[in-house]
This record gives sequence, C-alpha cells and structure tokens, in this order.
Amino acid sequence: MTDALHNRLADAASPYLLQHKDNPVHWQPWDDAALTAAKNLDRPILLSIGYAACHWCHVMAHESFEDTDVAKLMNSLYVNIKVDREERPDIDQLYMAALTAMGEQGGWPLTMVLTPDGKPFWGGTYFPKQDSYGRPGFVDVLVQVETAWRQRRDDIDANADRLQAHLQNQLAGAATPATLTPETIRSFSKRVATLYDPDHGGLNGAPKFPNAPFLETLWRGWLRDGDEDARDRFIETVTAIALGGIYDHLGGGLARYSVDGQWLVPHFEKMLYDNTHFIRHCIWAHSQTQSDLFRLRIEETIGWLQREMTMPGGGFAASLDADSEGEEGKYYVWSLPQIEEILAGSTEAFASDYDVTRRGNWEGTNILNLSTLRADPDEAAKVINRHSKSREALLAHRVGRIPPGQDGKILADWNGYAIRAIAEAARYFGSGSWTALATGHFRKLMERMLSDTRLSHVFDGEKASGFGFATDYAAMISAALALYETTSDTEFPEKALKLADLLKQNHFDFESSRGFWMQEQNRSDTPMLTWNDLDEANPSATAQILEALSRLALATDDIQLTGLTDKLMAQAAGRIMQSRFGQAGFLNAADTVHASRKLVVVGDSAETDPLWSWTTRHPDPRRLDVFLAAVTDNPKFQDKGAYLCAEMKCSPPVKTDGELERLLKSGL
Repeated sequence: MTDALHNRLADAASPYLLQHKDNPVHWQPWDDAALTAAKNLDRPILLSIGYAACHWCHVMAHESFEDTDVAKLMNSLYVNIKVDREERPDIDQLYMAALTAMGEQGGWPLTMVLTPDGKPFWGGTYFPKQDSYGRPGFVDVLVQVETAWRQRRDDIDANADRLQAHLQNQLAGAATPATLTPETIRSFSKRVATLYDPDHGGLNGAPKFPNAPFLETLWRGWLRDGDEDARDRFIETVTAIALGGIYDHLGGGLARYSVDGQWLVPHFEKMLYDNTHFIRHCIWAHSQTQSDLFRLRIEETIGWLQREMTMPGGGFAASLDADSEGEEGKYYVWSLPQIEEILAGSTEAFASDYDVTRRGNWEGTNILNLSTLRADPDEAAKVINRHSKSREALLAHRVGRIPPGQDGKILADWNGYAIRAIAEAARYFGSGSWTALATGHFRKLMERMLSDTRLSHVFDGEKASGFGFATDYAAMISAALALYETTSDTEFPEKALKLADLLKQNHFDFESSRGFWMQEQNRSDTPMLTWNDLDEANPSATAQILEALSRLALATDDIQLTGLTDKLMAQAAGRIMQSRFGQAGFLNAADTVHASRKLVVVGDSAETDPLWSWTTRHPDPRRLDVFLAAVTDNPKFQDKGAYLCAEMKCSPPVKTDGELERLLKSGL
C-alpha cells in the first residue's frame, strides 16, 4: 500500500498532529515519504497548517476533516499533509509568505495547495464545509482547484515557478550590506510611539496583540533617549493588558490577543511565549513605577507556569487551548448567579470591581477585568489584594470545570524565553525559588535536548526531534546569559559558548557569510533555506541571534564574536530595512549591538552589595551585568566598585549609586 493512502499521524510527537490521527483523511506528516508519494502519484498536495490551541483549526477539523464524504474527496484528489506550525515554523513561514504574495490575508488554519514538488500555487485560511460567512465552501474549493490544476497544468506550473522565485528572493535573497546608525533606531522608536492608542494602549484598532517587539522598542526609547512619550505608551499598554480581560484574573497568565480594541474579550488560547514576554515587560514597568500591580502579575504568571504548564520531565508546555467542551472561553467566563453562589455576601463588591453584571459583558456571560482602573495601577493593586480570598474561591471552583486542552510539547526557543524571563524576575526581586526554577529547567532541557551535534527544537517528554532551528540556539544562549547575570555561575556562559558553536556549525551560511539560516542545512525535507528576518509574535531569528551573540561576546570578551556580530548586522540591515513591517526586533537587537556595554560590579556578596542592588533595580536590556567576588584573579577588576566596559576598555571603578547612575548616562 502506498504510504499516502492511509493516515500516518499515529506516530507523531506533536499533540496537534495527534488530534488528527483518527480523521478519515489520509493525513501525512511533512516528511520525505509524503513528498515522494506526491511525485509518484502525480497529485497536488493539500497542505493544512495549524496548531493545537487554534480555535478555527478545530472548527475546520470538525466541519470537514472529520466528515467522511469530505475526506473521500480529499483522499481521491490530493496527497494531504498536516503540519504543526510550532513544530515546523520553517514550513509555516514559507507558505504563509506565499499566501501573502498571492494578495491574501494570512492566518490559521493555513490551507495551501502545492504542486507535487512542493511549489505553492493556491491558498487560503479557514474554509467552511459549505458556502457561508461570505466564504466559498471547502468542498467546492477542493474540486475547483484540482480541476484547474489538471486542465491548466502548464500555466499553473509556470505561475508556481514564478512564485517560488519570488519567495526565494524575499526569504533567502541577498542585499548590499547597509550601515545602521543610532539615528535610524531613534527615528523608528518615535514612529512606533505615534502608532499607539492613547486611550486603551496597544497599537490603534482591533484586534489588539501585545506585540512584544514594539513594546520593547518603546522601553528602549525611554532608556536610550529619555523619550517620555515612549515611556508613557509602554506603561499604559502594559497596565491595560494587566487589567484587561486578556489577562486571567483568577489563574494568572495572558491570552494571545483581544478581539476588540479595549483588551476586554480575549481569544482565550494561552501561549507560552506571550506570557514570558509579559513577565519581562512587567519587570520593566515595575522598575519605572514601583507599582505592586506589576509585581502581582509577575508572581501570578510564574505561578501559572508552575501550576499548569510545567511538564513532568522538565520544561514548559507550549500552550493551552481556547476551547473547552467545544466552546471558546467556556472555562474562563462567569454568570452573576454562579459568582453569587460561590461568594455569597462578598459578591456585590467583587462584581462591582470586576465588571460582573446580570446581563454580562460578553455574549451573556462575564469576562473578569479591572479595566476601569487603568489610570491608577496602585489603586488596582489594592483592589486585587482586597479580593484575594474571593479570587481563590472562584479559582478553586473553576478547577472543577473541564479544562482546555494542553499542548504539552516542549519547544526549545519558547522555553528559552521562559527561563530568561524567570531568571530576570528572580534577580530583580531577589527570589531564590525562582532562581532555582529557572536553573532547574535550563539544566534539564540541556540534558534532554542538547547533543554533540545539535540543539533539538522539540522534546515530547520521551524523545527529542532530529532537527533544530536558529531561534532555539539564540533563545537558549539568552537564557544562559540571564542565568549568569542572576547567579554569577560560569557554567552558563560556558554552555552558551557551546550553543553558539553548534549554531554556527548547523546554520551559518559559510558560502557567502551573509548570516544564519533559520533551518539546519542539508535537510532533504526543507523546501528552502530562509533567513527569518522579520518579526511575528516573537522577534525574528536574525534579531534573536544578533542580541544573543552580542551579549555573549560581552560576557566572554570574545573579539572575534564581536566582529562577526557587527558584520551580520550590516548584512541583515541591507535585507531588513527594505521591508515595511517586522523590523522592530532587528532594530532592538541593533540597539544592543550599538550600546555593547558590560557593567561589572566587584564586591563581597551579590546579596548585600549596594552597587549590585542598584544595578538590579535598574534593568536595561541593552546592558550585560556581571557580579565578581572581591577576590578575583582578573587584573582589570582588583578594586571594589562598578566598572563600565565598552569597546574593549573599562572605566575606573565608581563607588556610589550616584556616580554609577551618572556613569551609565554619560558612558565611558
């Protein structure tokens, strides 16, 4: 029997693929066998890309992929391949770019039709089974696209070749290196601030995404230039997110985005990466405002990671589903009678503060929020503390509901973000338990996912994948350096150097030295090597690599690594600055490269040293901080005090907070 004539997903590691293992569709994983079958059968490929927490992916699955008649049609006309976008971000990047090039708006599920050799020629996103929502029915689409392919094969092949050439130029093309000046970064930061909603925070309009790279741009604009508008937009947005319905006020953690323009109604799925970025943003917001609101949100979100996202063998799960019992958000929303039954006499005050009414604020139910307190984070913190017992009671009741599904795969890059965020929070708040949490997960994942040849992208609890991506190395290097800043343990920069060596071996473009490919080279199931220059929800691979290697060069005083980073930045600038969108992560990384500063504090103890305490209270993503014990064999750091090092030289030591603050503002 030909492989493509039965469903092959039962052996998949991805929870998303396993959701489809019993579909009557003859789903294939993306591998050599499936691609070879398409060529041998001379059939187009029907490619469906989604992820476990995706609401509309579930809807399309229930309507079409579980339907026997639809499956018969798919099986007779196509080789059907199912991809988890989180497991194979390279495949998703390529075909999402293809859809955009066709003039269509992207999203998931991503539905693409490819020639038997994998070239895209038609695509869309969600399709209902029959015509509805103003969209053509999936059944009609299947027939019409396959008929066109059969009857106009030469034209379609020619168009597919042209589109493939366009994608090659867009995603893997060359450009003349460019010089990126501090003024370019400064100008971009000011433009970003003008895009923000002055009433509700976040980018103007709806839906509203947290957009971590843009928020970091604002924070850097304040630190670098004293831009008060950037600071205010940053604080307003983080406050609005922390108080809106997008935040889970009972269990902690952030939903992926809000469908409205006020941060009220979330798309209820919870992604690991959003929450890790949120922790870092709350650290920065707390350092500026000292408001307990941001401390509470950090504590709650890390608590959620420990309670609901920690996997038995170490590492954090990728996501929680938006749906439970077949309904989006059912696990999280409340009616007033439900709350009255649980809280009894304290209902009135809780309902008044958390926007709970008999009519409801969303589809007859209530999404808990404190949005009316956006202008006063300190008052919001008081309200949160006042209702702590009520929230505990509601959470205890909610635990008894049927929970959303969990995607338990462990992704190296997303876990790197989490470990870095927790380590930074541990250092900022002086939490030994958080330090142990971050350190423990890092060591376990290095043991399970790092081999002599690669860092694996996915660990399913039993085995690691046979491939990795550039983002995995960059994120784990950044995590290792955050742990170094927190613990002063040289184990971590040593591990970061090993990761950097493997990154170069597997991903560096040795032929032209233009940068690091997103994918490992020489893999037979990779349609195209790509740069991954532009941001999505997370900074691009190029941005993450530049930041990680720049900071690693500072940590290790590696002149060659500094030179490589400067060269890579110029190469990337030539490609990226031609784009209109997705530049924020790269410009943030370039800001780090331009700043290139290491602050070394020499003292008796990190726990008691006043200069290290001041440094910790003033976090700056452009800076690498190192604490050295007073007894050191480094001739540059014999005297106690704080040294600022840049461009391979260090300042004389300063002895007081005031002197340190002036030094950081003025530079060497």
